[in-house]
This record gives sequence, structure tokens and C-alpha cells, in this order.
Amino acid sequence: MIQYQPAPLDLAFQALSDPGRRAMVERLSFGPASVSELAKPLPMTLSAVVQHLKVLEEAGLVKSQKVGRVRTCTLDVGAMTRVERWIAERKRFWEQQYDQLEAYLAQTAPNETAPNETAPNPPKENDR
Repeated sequence: MIQYQPAPLDLAFQALSDPGRRAMVERLSFGPASVSELAKPLPMTLSAVVQHLKVLEEAGLVKSQKVGRVRTCTLDVGAMTRVERWIAERKRFWEQQYDQLEAYLAQTAPNETAPNETAPNPPKENDR
């Protein structure tokens, strides 16, 4: 039986779906940090932070290195660039779609009456 292997982009979006992990990525965007530094502002235990970091590492978004008793984490800029590129491509596609729709609507829109002109009054019931 063939087992489904999620694509790296799938893993990245899954990892980024959690607000705590996004907070860690946000912090790491400013530079490397130890696990305890990442855990400090978060409302979770150190072991929970370690589990979340594992998810980020498996997704390829974060790398870590242990020196002595300190594990230091860094953001993998290449992985973030792939996520950013995917989002930018979707954005570009939808902007083109909206531009085409806007152009179509501009071509097919009926001429609006000028502000000084008045539209004819509809016939009154007695005029019929």
C-alpha cells in the first residue's frame, strides 16, 4: 500500500496553522533564539514548546542546533521563501482575475445619466 506523503508546502501551512507556532516563527524572524527564549512569552509549558518546535522542524521552517545544554533555533529562510512565493503566485492570479472582471464590467456597463439630466418619469396609473 502506498502511503501519502505530504508535500513540503502542505507541512509548512499545517505548521503555520497554530498561533503558538506562528509566534515562534515571528520571534525567529528577528534572529536565532534558544528554546527557553521562545517559550518565555508563550502561555505553554517548555515541553509543549519543544513539541511545537518539532512540528516546525519537520515542516522545514526551523532548524535547531544543540550546544551543550542549550538548543538554539533559527528560521529556515528558504522554506519561508517557498511559502511566500506560493502565496504571491495566488495573489497575482487573483489580481489578474479582478482586473479582467473590472475591465469587462467597464466595457459592458450602461451609460449613466449625467447629474443634470433627469430620467423620464414612469407613467402614472391614470395615464394608462
